[in-house]
Amino acid sequence: MSRSVRDLAYKAIQVKETMTKEKGSEPTIEEIAKSLGVDKEEVVLSFDAIQLPISLQEPIYKDGTENIFVMDQIRDNKNTDDKWTEDLSIAEAMKRLSKREKDIIARRFFDGRTQMEVAEEIGISQAQVSRLEKNAISRIRKSYK
Repeated sequence: MSRSVRDLAYKAIQVKETMTKEKGSEPTIEEIAKSLGVDKEEVVLSFDAIQLPISLQEPIYKDGTENIFVMDQIRDNKNTDDKWTEDLSIAEAMKRLSKREKDIIARRFFDGRTQMEVAEEIGISQAQVSRLEKNAISRIRKSYK
């Protein structure tokens, strides 16, 4: 972190404290930035730069018998173990499909195209796309059992 960013952060803290005493309420980032003659993004960046990192193992609550840690409060609902396992299973099932079936499934479900769009792109009828897609999905489902 550069010295100028750190200096701006400490100036912003002083302005914030002064304005809080004068107004009786905490000033906005915009007000602090205006007072310092800088962009609000610079103030936010400077505040972020002086924050000390904390460990995920840092206890945030202790009652003598149970501790709650930072990592207990942070969840990633998008990248769960179940999602990871499912993605691997789908990838394995996709390996068992023919090149044409893989192409159709990828275009339909990963690229978001319609059966008509896929049919036009690969030069077959929409009915053929529908049949190949149905068979591919059936084979993928069977690999889950």
